[in-house]
Amino acid sequence: MNGLMIKALAFAVVLVLATIYVVTQLNIDIFADSVNAITMGGAIAVAIITAAVSVKYINQMKTDTASGELADENWDGIGEYKNELPSGWAYSYLGVFLWSMWYGFFGYPINAYSQIGEYNEEVLAYNKKFEETHKNANAETLKEMGESIYLVQCSQCHGATGDGLSGRAHDFTARMNKEQILYVIENGQNQLGYPMGAMPAGMASGEAAEEIAEYIAGGLKGEVPASYGACTSCHGMDSKGNGGMSPNLVTYDDALMKQTLQHGKKGIIGKMPAFNTLITPVQEKALTAYIQSLSN
Repeated sequence: MNGLMIKALAFAVVLVLATIYVVTQLNIDIFADSVNAITMGGAIAVAIITAAVSVKYINQMKTDTASGELADENWDGIGEYKNELPSGWAYSYLGVFLWSMWYGFFGYPINAYSQIGEYNEEVLAYNKKFEETHKNANAETLKEMGESIYLVQCSQCHGATGDGLSGRAHDFTARMNKEQILYVIENGQNQLGYPMGAMPAGMASGEAAEEIAEYIAGGLKGEVPASYGACTSCHGMDSKGNGGMSPNLVTYDDALMKQTLQHGKKGIIGKMPAFNTLITPVQEKALTAYIQSLSN
């Protein structure tokens, strides 16, 4: 055995011993679960295989001579032989592939323990307890709870007071402004996924569109414009959305909040994500109560 082989094997032994030392010092039970055992086995295998492959190919480089048919291409006079892929590489690739299949489906399947999975289970258990505790919360409690949720989840875009940060996001202190309404009339709307479906673009134009926008933005007060009749077929004679079939134009009712939180909504500063998986039903109810208070 030459000096190079001795050095390679010594490196492998030192690496294995170092790994065992670290595991011992940290009091890690490598057989406590399959993940620890697989990790330790993999570390030892990598050390041994690295040493063995290094010894084999370095020794081979000393004795082998290039042979075979040269490829047609060359670079600055340097060509390459048309040799087959080394069998060791092919077998290594196949072995790694088979091992990855075993590891993914049996060694550490996707339904096995994980810290993320444990965290998610704890969150679900807490949310269930939270829902049970606050299922009959009164209006004042819901409003206070909703304010806390709003400040954490919504204020970054809509502002601490709900004013929309000077038009960058939706202003909750009113239902809609004239510019928003004109935009919807001109371009249509179907972001919120209401049962009645999409509002088509171009339902009104010119002076009629202006009258509708001013009437809605003004809180639907005063004389009803004749052109507004086209809106009542979907939004209802009272403009409150036909019992949740289309958006309520008067206030932020439960249906409007639910559809928005479920689907998200595109705005000037970007796309608001869906929040239906981030808050519980009671929290949704509380957030609705607080946002309704902003426009009162």
